[in-house]
Amino acid sequence: MAIIAILECHFKPEQVEAGIDWLRRNLVATRAFGGCLGVEVFEDGDDPSRVVAVEHWASLEHDRAYRAWRDGEGRIVEGGDLFVGPPRLTVGVVRDDV
Repeated sequence: MAIIAILECHFKPEQVEAGIDWLRRNLVATRAFGGCLGVEVFEDGDDPSRVVAVEHWASLEHDRAYRAWRDGEGRIVEGGDLFVGPPRLTVGVVRDDV
């Protein structure tokens, strides 16, 4: 079953470009992780400081392995000063029957 994970980032207005660069650098490893089918990033048309990454995963197991890696060896330690608040993550199963 396919999985979509949505990472909502709200950057400080003066840190938007630095935040985009932070995403650019860190999404390289996400895209290369086993089971990642791709990542799309979009900027809110009304609020450019709100940026959302939509990750597509082959399975819940792949997503869980990635989250475990990010909680350990792949932890991102820099960039906390770029955000208004902590990024928000939502993970869900794609419903093909709707």
